[in-house]
Amino acid sequence: MNTIYWIVAGLLALFYYYAGTLKVIRGRDQLRPMMAWVDRIPVPALRALGTVEILGATGLVLPPLTGIAPSLATAAAIGFVLLQTGAIVMHVTGEDRRIALNIALLSTAAVTIWLATNL
Repeated sequence: MNTIYWIVAGLLALFYYYAGTLKVIRGRDQLRPMMAWVDRIPVPALRALGTVEILGATGLVLPPLTGIAPSLATAAAIGFVLLQTGAIVMHVTGEDRRIALNIALLSTAAVTIWLATNL
């Protein structure tokens, strides 16, 4: 079970670290081809979202790795479920209705919650 957690959580953390870093360092014009919804939120909110994604990715990996407060991994995974729920709402209410990636990320985060509680 431990190995499966590290594979799933590691892949999820890599995705969110990458996506969060893009949101923090790139401008709207650079993000628009990948993320059609960036014009619907203010730039400070976009930067905050990227920061939350980076912190969540760190929360999936660092606490179980160090053994310090490993329950934070569960909290990070719950945060990603909530984040993707909001993302699905954002996509459905906007012009961009492509939510397959969001559903996959939500499902992966849900599995990570289950795996983290069984570490």
